[in-house]
Amino acid sequence: MIERQLDIATKDGASTTFVTHPERGGPHPVIVFLMDAPAIREELRDMARRFAAVGYYVMLPNLYYREKVMEIGPIDMDPNSASRKQMYELMNSLSIRMVLDDVDAMLEFAGADPAADATRVGAVGYCMSGRFALCAGAHRPDVVKATASIYGVKLVTDQANTPHLAAKGAPAEFYIACAETDHWAPMEMVEQMQKELAGANGEVELYMDVEHGFAFPKRHCFDKPAAERHWERLYALFARNLG
Repeated sequence: MIERQLDIATKDGASTTFVTHPERGGPHPVIVFLMDAPAIREELRDMARRFAAVGYYVMLPNLYYREKVMEIGPIDMDPNSASRKQMYELMNSLSIRMVLDDVDAMLEFAGADPAADATRVGAVGYCMSGRFALCAGAHRPDVVKATASIYGVKLVTDQANTPHLAAKGAPAEFYIACAETDHWAPMEMVEQMQKELAGANGEVELYMDVEHGFAFPKRHCFDKPAAERHWERLYALFARNLG
């Protein structure tokens, strides 16, 4: 496997990005892996490696570079703790437009790398970034063939660019995984998506008996069967659409 961490120029500066892909057999389809609110950490790099191990060119950008923050370390469970307040401030500093600009930068970089095939792209986001991944399909319909949101938040809004309808209108196949217990993505939101996305080019799947964050090995709510099911779904999604 090839691994490197480098600064990739963006519209607003430069994002430190972890890039990993197989040593042989390229060029490889690209997966843009968008981080969750607790930021870049080894847990996410290991997940990027799982994608790369089955044949993808994976890019994991730091989305907090505008605030000059890279890794914020452990997050205290206390909602009033300094670390949690910092995380929320950083999370709320981002907009869909900002992250789509970053996706453009990732794809421009990949397009110049002989190891990458930037004409076949998937996007996946966890938690805060589920909405960004879904919107990437509508933003870059020319190359983004599949998108996935894993316990994503703010997927249904009253804005014109509400992510769930962006996914419905994009040619990319989408996959939306939701946890049964998730106060950031309540059941009302899940049911609305299931209704409004019925018959569209994708799936909204409810994972029963698990909590928000179930796919992260270092979380207290980690659920191995559900986590492995989500890997199965993602591998199949990207295999169908990226080849």
